[in-house]
Amino acid sequence: MQQFLTGLLHFFFDTSMIQIDNKLISLDLFERHFICDLPKCLGACCVEGESGAPLEAEETQILEEILPILKPMLSKPALEVIEEKGSWEIDVDGDKVTPIINGRECVYTYFDEKGVCKCTIEKAYNEGLISFPKPVSCHLYPIRITKYTDFDALNYHHWPICEAARVLGKQEAVPMFRFLKKAIIRKYGEDFYTEMEEADKLLRENPQSED
Repeated sequence: MQQFLTGLLHFFFDTSMIQIDNKLISLDLFERHFICDLPKCLGACCVEGESGAPLEAEETQILEEILPILKPMLSKPALEVIEEKGSWEIDVDGDKVTPIINGRECVYTYFDEKGVCKCTIEKAYNEGLISFPKPVSCHLYPIRITKYTDFDALNYHHWPICEAARVLGKQEAVPMFRFLKKAIIRKYGEDFYTEMEEADKLLRENPQSED
């Protein structure tokens, strides 16, 4: 394992991960390419899956507070699910998540005229109605964060429905972490993202793998 000190954060790397401060980061975030391609995938990540979007503790309260603003944008089935389960629920794994409709799309979604599944929370944010962009797990996807006592682990969640995003990302030569710059800064701050860029430079000088 090699060790470096750069900027404000201390980081290490080996052949499988980067450590920046108390974050362990899969090298996939640097080596894999990714750009969401909504016209191709139609927002499938908001529809497929066994449960809704993971929520942080404070986000459950935010959803409760903004629900009255979101309700006019939500579908009748979504409102029925929320009436039954609330603005969030606990899934079979014990995690706080957004409710879903009949095992499919998140209750906070809508379909545009082209059939693309989009987020009503993000829509309300873009229209200046709320100050909450969307759950951070959605903002960061396909990065998934696992919290441990002493550190966070950041991993790439590989999902076949995102193949178009991998193809577009590779065509444009955009690594996953750079595509998710705003989300990473939102979660961990500017300094942390700057250290990711520094780590990327070192990794390119010591290449590990290809897509």
